[in-house]
Amino acid sequence: MPLDALLRPPILIAALWILLPLLLAGFAPGRIAAWVNAVPQSLRLAAPALLCVPYALVAHTFHIFRWEWLALYALLPVAVALLLQQARTADSGARGNWRDFLVLAALGLAVDLRWFESAWPAGASAFGKMLLLDAGIYGFLAVRQLDGVGFDLQLKLRDLGTGLREFCLYAVLAIPLGLGLGFLHFHEAWPNPLRALGAFVFTFLFIAIPEELFFRGWLQNLLERRIGRTAALLLTAALFGLSHWNKRTTSFNGQYVLMAALAGVFYGRAWRAQRRVGASSLTHATVDTLWSLWFR
Repeated sequence: MPLDALLRPPILIAALWILLPLLLAGFAPGRIAAWVNAVPQSLRLAAPALLCVPYALVAHTFHIFRWEWLALYALLPVAVALLLQQARTADSGARGNWRDFLVLAALGLAVDLRWFESAWPAGASAFGKMLLLDAGIYGFLAVRQLDGVGFDLQLKLRDLGTGLREFCLYAVLAIPLGLGLGFLHFHEAWPNPLRALGAFVFTFLFIAIPEELFFRGWLQNLLERRIGRTAALLLTAALFGLSHWNKRTTSFNGQYVLMAALAGVFYGRAWRAQRRVGASSLTHATVDTLWSLWFR
């Protein structure tokens, strides 16, 4: 999407609307659940319908508005909240209910298979992905009130230490493997420092945090309660790898799946060290940034 389009007031409002749940949950962990508990259940379950507003603003601005897409972005978050309210009631011990995994499967497949991308103008599909993330944030953190997620954007020094440790362990294995497979291609040029910093910040905020919250904070967290720590780590890593099956190609990209699954092991280790999404997001963002600058 061109920069001038992004600076239009409706698009800026839509972007802020989409970022608000992420920022509230990340910088005020615990409070969002308290706020939601203070309102009647009917209002609690209806509130996420407001996530349709960014679609309306963006679609109207680009003259591609369709009522069916508006209905989907209003009703899907409500359905997520309803299912997770039922999961909370049926599974008070939070061991993981079938509804939890149904919601995760629906959100994950919608992003991975690009089910809703046609609703958005070219270059704006990230809006749709972030709206699905918001539906999950509201459902799992505010309604389901899943514990042990570790979604706290107030980063600590230990997050940096854990994140960099797991990055180094991954790099020792991944760089020789990637070069041997022909997946990685080393570029000797030194990147512009501002470009490198910008790439890291963008990757951390819009790729690493959403993916780590989904795969580690929600999926691995729930799987641990059902199948144990090691099995949950490996299964989540495998699913994370498979979510990259169609990246950089129109067919199954086995090399990408393998490298991403291996990375998922170390992202999962970073998360479970202190059960903090910030730590795994730092590992994830460092891997992706250095790959894009030196090895793509």
